[in-house]
Amino acid sequence: MTGFTIELPPPEQLSQMIARSPHAFQYQRMLDDLLRQEQEKRRLFHELLAQYEGRKVEFVYGEIVEDEMPVKKIHNDIVWRLLRLLREFVELHELGYVGYEKVMISLQRNDYEPDICFFNVDIASQFTEDQTRFPAPDFAVEVLSPSTYMTDRQTKFADYEANGVREYWIIDPESELLEQYVLTNSKYVLRIKAPDGIVQSVTVPEFEIPIRALFDQQENLIARKKLL
Repeated sequence: MTGFTIELPPPEQLSQMIARSPHAFQYQRMLDDLLRQEQEKRRLFHELLAQYEGRKVEFVYGEIVEDEMPVKKIHNDIVWRLLRLLREFVELHELGYVGYEKVMISLQRNDYEPDICFFNVDIASQFTEDQTRFPAPDFAVEVLSPSTYMTDRQTKFADYEANGVREYWIIDPESELLEQYVLTNSKYVLRIKAPDGIVQSVTVPEFEIPIRALFDQQENLIARKKLL
């Protein structure tokens, strides 16, 4: 359910369709009720977050979603390789803050724990040491796994786009492919889909790495030396 996205007309067109319906006020009341119920569930979820310590848990359109499947080694290796490159580069150049795994971002309606996310220095300067929920990042990364494939490609893709996450990387461990999406006129545009070559971030200034550095440890070590 959380990986399913309904294709709807653009908001302007949809609002006009509803406005011309004799049931417009009924639709409004129903939607208001649904959103109130959803936000009450979300409030309770936030209150009970401590009980999920150590587990990946997200709030997606009124549902608490736990990923109980352990990740494959290849998934963990890719996250670690990119995290090491990105985090050390960002810290060295004082560009902001890099979060991973249990860093929860709270968007307009949902709460996610991306594999990796980056916040620019202006946003990061407002964070506190005991902060547990964070705003929309500039840049998010999801490494695909069987249990999150549809969520990462559909639900999170649409939600990150709608909430202004300016750059989104989807990494496929099985195919060894990187997809880089960049927010352009409020829509994600695919900039790169490749197994090799160079990828340059649009949100992390001057962060540029070989795509193979995500999938090959020796390439990762070489890239790390060049970056640092």
